[in-house]
Amino acid sequence: MWGGIFGLSFVSQDRWGGLPVTLILATFGLAFGFPLGILVALGRRSRLPAIRSLCVLYVELIRGVPLISLLFMASVMFPLFMPPGVNPDKLLKAVIGTSIFASAYMAEVIRGGLQAIPKGQIEAAQALGLSYWKMMRLIVMPQALKIVIPGIVNSFISLFQDTSLVSIIGLFDLLGMVQAGFNDPKWKSPQTGNTGYISLAAIYFIFCFSMSRYSQSVERRTNRGLKK
Repeated sequence: MWGGIFGLSFVSQDRWGGLPVTLILATFGLAFGFPLGILVALGRRSRLPAIRSLCVLYVELIRGVPLISLLFMASVMFPLFMPPGVNPDKLLKAVIGTSIFASAYMAEVIRGGLQAIPKGQIEAAQALGLSYWKMMRLIVMPQALKIVIPGIVNSFISLFQDTSLVSIIGLFDLLGMVQAGFNDPKWKSPQTGNTGYISLAAIYFIFCFSMSRYSQSVERRTNRGLKK
């Protein structure tokens, strides 16, 4: 039956799988984890002891457990905080778990960039009468993010590879679909395992290598701007 947008029929999320799930988890995990990581990094440098201690506890707690534990906790415990009758789907739970995991590591990467900014620039911004958030938005944060571009891309590559762990909550990402094909009588053959894993390795390499090369090109452009 034709319908939906552009004549495409609706596909429920329980039927999603493969590369789209991997890309969704990695992209949205970074999109939500990046701003949260910025706030946590700023909180770790706060002069307020309560905020600083809370951010330190958050980072150490999240980094102290593997991603597979966060995914399992998001799948089991997250519905307990929702109103009765509301049960988010598995993909949303996985996005929340990966976002929390990515934010903790991203916070430490960004904090390293913030520490590399000379204190003289902060003092100059304060002397000009800039507010804290305006100083961070216009002066400190742009320079810090330029410094930590390799770390940000490295975190994204790691998150892209770690999405294979979502099989613990019943999602079939790229690796899960390849393994599911091994048990399908229509696809099962003596060559299925070899061709499946070789194709999987090629896809992961293409995506990770492309992100690495793009990171290097961004670094070269920013370095030319700094030299000028």
